[in-house]
Amino acid sequence: MQQPVIGTLPIKQASSAGVNGRLRRLWLNIHLCIGLGLAVMVVPISISGALLVWHDHVDALINPVRYAVTQGTVQPPSALLASASASLGQGFEPVMVRMPEGAGWPATVTAREQRRGEGGGRPRLVTVYLDPPTARVLDTAEFRNSLIGFLHRFHENLTIPEYSGRAIVGWAGVGMLVLSLSGIYLWWPRNAGFLRGLHWRRGPATSFNLHHLFGFWIAIPLAVVSATGIYLGFPQQARELLGSVAPMTPPQRGGFNAPLLASPNLNADRAGNCERECGRAAGRRDLLADAAGPGVARSTAQPEQRGACNRHGRRSQRDGEQSDVAIRRPNCAVDTLDS
Repeated sequence: MQQPVIGTLPIKQASSAGVNGRLRRLWLNIHLCIGLGLAVMVVPISISGALLVWHDHVDALINPVRYAVTQGTVQPPSALLASASASLGQGFEPVMVRMPEGAGWPATVTAREQRRGEGGGRPRLVTVYLDPPTARVLDTAEFRNSLIGFLHRFHENLTIPEYSGRAIVGWAGVGMLVLSLSGIYLWWPRNAGFLRGLHWRRGPATSFNLHHLFGFWIAIPLAVVSATGIYLGFPQQARELLGSVAPMTPPQRGGFNAPLLASPNLNADRAGNCERECGRAAGRRDLLADAAGPGVARSTAQPEQRGACNRHGRRSQRDGEQSDVAIRRPNCAVDTLDS
């Protein structure tokens, strides 16, 4: 029995085409509204994120005096710590030494204020820039008041943490994720295969064709970046969600505010020697006085979490040693030695 037709299509096909058309119009409206609504917020957040990728290079352009280093053998961490402590005077304690990542880069010592900030807030963090061969102080800056510090705060919480700035950035990530996924749906050719969608001409206007072509290639990376932004915007909820499907490491709290060990037996120079036992290629090394950070055990670690790096980068137990200095370096698991 022949199906009734509407125009040149059977009724079932015409009905299906009508539903798909209405669904595409709905997602097109959502796509346009989200795009217009987020443009004012997403553009500056994206620019700040791009600048943070090259934060050291941007800082070198703005503050060249901090990077006016000389050539020679790099001083040991203890000499850098002593020089920075002498320049800061009383009231600050060093919490991190950042060794130069290569020739032409300074070493830095980050110190925190021993008393609480104004109004009982977080203690101030000050960065001292040092010439690696001479340990001479090149400059001193408070991170929060620097351009890079501002970019970090803006990218994280729009500089308005008291008004749920982090959550606002997280919801912007949700909007970007919907924007990218709906863009892929709208890009997909309705009456042709995947390869047809890669063609240049999808419509009469050049702007339309540019949007379809470049929008497809950035949609998936944008979706991934948006998902990470959602995680950072809602860390507790994201950890609970991921923890329901996969085991998660316990969160580390305290950061630079964590208490230091009173009597460490492992000093900065010895920690640096331990790091070199990993046999990694030359690169930037961070000595963390508060032992906080990815891949580094905290000073309050449980006995089963304590260890040091052997030549293969794995943990090995050493008894009877304490340290308030640890190494943080990408892909190198050197931990504090806590008693």
